[in-house]
Amino acid sequence: MRWACIWLLCPLGLLVLLSASTNPPNVLLIFADDLGFGDLGSYGHPTSATPNLDKMAARGLRFTDFYASCPICSPSRAALLTGRYQTRSGVYPGVFYPGSRGGLPLSELTIAEVLKARGYTTAMVGKWHLGLGANGSFLPIHQGFDHFLGVPYSHDQGPCQNLTCFPPHTKCFGTCDQGVVPVPLLLNQSILQQPLAFPQLVPLYNKFSRDFIADCARQGRPFLLYYASHHTHYPQFGSQEYVGQSLRGPFGDALMEFDGSVGLLLQALQENGLEGNTLVFFTADNGPETMRMARGGSSGLLKCGKGTTYEGGMREPAVAYWPGRISPGVTHEMASTLDILPTLAALAGAPLPTVPLDGYDLSPVLFGGGKSPRQMMFYYPPSPSKLLGVFAVRYGKYKAHFFTQGTHLHGGGMGSPRSLRPFQGSGCGSSPALGTLAEGRWLQLLFVFVSQVPSSVGRPLTRTAMGP
Repeated sequence: MRWACIWLLCPLGLLVLLSASTNPPNVLLIFADDLGFGDLGSYGHPTSATPNLDKMAARGLRFTDFYASCPICSPSRAALLTGRYQTRSGVYPGVFYPGSRGGLPLSELTIAEVLKARGYTTAMVGKWHLGLGANGSFLPIHQGFDHFLGVPYSHDQGPCQNLTCFPPHTKCFGTCDQGVVPVPLLLNQSILQQPLAFPQLVPLYNKFSRDFIADCARQGRPFLLYYASHHTHYPQFGSQEYVGQSLRGPFGDALMEFDGSVGLLLQALQENGLEGNTLVFFTADNGPETMRMARGGSSGLLKCGKGTTYEGGMREPAVAYWPGRISPGVTHEMASTLDILPTLAALAGAPLPTVPLDGYDLSPVLFGGGKSPRQMMFYYPPSPSKLLGVFAVRYGKYKAHFFTQGTHLHGGGMGSPRSLRPFQGSGCGSSPALGTLAEGRWLQLLFVFVSQVPSSVGRPLTRTAMGP
């Protein structure tokens, strides 16, 4: 209550900083894998059973215009953790593989390293996918995380055709990657399982996470828990509790298990008296793999999905949840995973990295219902190049497509943008004619803004692999 008298006297940002200087909040960052904009009940799916995520959305702040930085895994995760486009850190083209020599450069400062400077205990659970390196040199414990339980890359980057994905005996659908070693489960740098025992994986993650939260509560130390789920990436898997429970088949069962994990994490916060001092932020790395049909997720009303710079590839469900601090509601303000690091640094009272950042502090949106400082979003393809640059740009309610994935792959020319239209409803669809003076003016402005796109200062790292 002592802040009540200050609320009317201080700007919102100052209030947040004053609070952070005395009692920095805990942070629970929940990251889904290949989850589409239309996959959750709270985002309109008619048959998804996601009661815990829907509860978060009802009691927290639900975003309708939240973006990943890239429509595929590794670059998107690099941007989340660093607040910088992947072209700055060099995490492109494509993704890291088990034999990749590179990883997220150790010179990049992650959210974990920023918060550790303020006395946070940090842990990462689940899918890393930012490089393994010689002797595990790029693993999370070398990137600011005190503890790591998880998989160094994607769970489909190893043979899976003979593994059980759903108990008692349902084998994984498909073959995954061949000619490489089975995917391991690591504790820090030690192998606990190889190959993965899929039905046991999420229960292990949940126990580890709940124990970590309880330990931090007993010690009275602020924490960052980055819970990067494998769900709902192909091949889907799940534990016994969720087998055959969803109307959406194996994909829905995997989504239900993810939702169950969210419920257990929220319960752990309540049991340890931490719910009132913990920011929970949920989103996903990129859109759904729609070409897999029922096993690939839903973009809802958005066009296309993973791997494309259409809205379905990069616009994600996102919820900020902090009872007593964030008012329930829906925001149409633009925001991105790039904004999470600056926001958390402001809340914790931690200094920002002394490198160019591409994110903004979202405190005005989260705590005051204000305008987002983000007015622009650049859409990089999975394999960006200096020749083509960005494939699309959004500025305010307009988006210009300069290239699409199809144009790039099939030799299309470098002419005018393929579409420019105000964002209404899905934000995608057929390209309207650029007939009015007003639209022409927007087009000119967008061409000017493209000249401001961050240049590629990082050497492409994902291409350097072991062997020929």
